[in-house]
Amino acid sequence: MRAFLLFLPVILVAQTTPPRSGAANSSAPPKSAPAASAPKAAPTKAAPAKPAAAASGLNTDDEKAIYALGLTVYRSLTQFDLSPAELEVFKRALTDAHANKPAIDINEWGPKIDPLARSRGARAAEREKTASAAYLTKAAAEPGAVKTPSGLIYRELTAGTGASPKATDKVKVHYRGTLTNGTEFDSSYSRNMPAEFPLNGVIKCWTEGVQHMKVGGKSELVCPSDLAYGDQGRPSIPGGATLVFQVELLDILK
Repeated sequence: MRAFLLFLPVILVAQTTPPRSGAANSSAPPKSAPAASAPKAAPTKAAPAKPAAAASGLNTDDEKAIYALGLTVYRSLTQFDLSPAELEVFKRALTDAHANKPAIDINEWGPKIDPLARSRGARAAEREKTASAAYLTKAAAEPGAVKTPSGLIYRELTAGTGASPKATDKVKVHYRGTLTNGTEFDSSYSRNMPAEFPLNGVIKCWTEGVQHMKVGGKSELVCPSDLAYGDQGRPSIPGGATLVFQVELLDILK
């Protein structure tokens, strides 16, 4: 299982085959999300506040780095959709491994991890899609919203006055991506750096939606999971998740 995740802008759509059960990949919109192009995610009602490390008993740099290791490992476990009781079993395995006293034979049970990840991932994705259905219906009913045949919901926030890009163009954008509960998973604004990417190299929602825009305009794209990261999701984006992007088209690059 690959425990360490690399986070890239979510817009770029992963151009590789679906990760094996242990492999966690980046959350970017382009066919990997415009990470360097566009968007990423994870569920909660609002972006969590930054914890105070000192108040948590994390006083040294090593302690903070090790704590970060734990957060990273947990992020790689989201595809397993663990219950609280199952999380305790996982903690026990760490303790037993540290003591070199495993309760089972890893050679016998290790091969069972991939099938478990697939079945659990599919279960979580279906739950996410069911939860997203009401949001999609509401978004499509917003004033000015247009639902295209693909299922993309497009809403112009600020009209542009320049040209509209073609799928084969490279564009320069600012964007913010959130889950339907408002959790931000990626933002070029927070990096203070616009993203540049070929429009045919990002997730389907972006390829289609940005072509509706004109330079200088800003729009909201509501992307059903099949136009974003599908049932696989990304480290910060649950499988089956509907994504919401606010996109500002700054330029069409030659």
